[in-house]
Amino acid sequence: MFARIFNKPRPDYWQKYIGHFKTKHKNEIAGRRFVVFDTETTGLDVSKDRILSIGAIAVMNDKIDVGDSLELYLKQELFKAGTVEIHGLLKGGNDVKIPEEEAIVSFLDFIKDSILVAHHVGFDVGMVNAGLTRMGLTKLRNKVLDTGVLYKKTGFCKNKENLYSLDYICDQFKLKKHDRHTASGDSYLTALVFLKIISLLNNSKKMKLNDLFFNSDRRGLL
Repeated sequence: MFARIFNKPRPDYWQKYIGHFKTKHKNEIAGRRFVVFDTETTGLDVSKDRILSIGAIAVMNDKIDVGDSLELYLKQELFKAGTVEIHGLLKGGNDVKIPEEEAIVSFLDFIKDSILVAHHVGFDVGMVNAGLTRMGLTKLRNKVLDTGVLYKKTGFCKNKENLYSLDYICDQFKLKKHDRHTASGDSYLTALVFLKIISLLNNSKKMKLNDLFFNSDRRGLL
């Protein structure tokens, strides 16, 4: 039985995705591609709710590359009218919507083996992983960073026990909150927050990539 499960043929797009992880990278921040992303969803239940949109943008060498970005709108098989006033996404509307599987395939092709960054990243990754499970695939293989956790490593954080919202951190860094609660807008805001945090942590310019993933007591951030 287990042989049938683990030897099950995988689609070409999945083989292409996992093939990117054969490349070995240096332990350097410079030259490494980060993909900052956000999902808008029908709710907060990873097992029952669905992704409505995905926004993603690349960050490399301390710069946001707006030309290297992705914006996807998904067909709403599950519609919750109560969440529309948060994200503004209607079941109809003018946005071109694609099926969940097509969206996730496009997302995989975009992220490759980049390091994923999001605010409260566990939720967004969990939503994508739930979609992958419905497609009969395994979880994302990318390393991930959470700006909410990274913020706690800066001098701006006064209480490491708190959970800090994206709005709160933007206010601390005096960032204007344009297009809030859209996947693309939130991914861009999170990218700005990420760059600000990296700048604060990397004053000596000697910080290595692995330093982002560990606290001083060597416990993993995720």
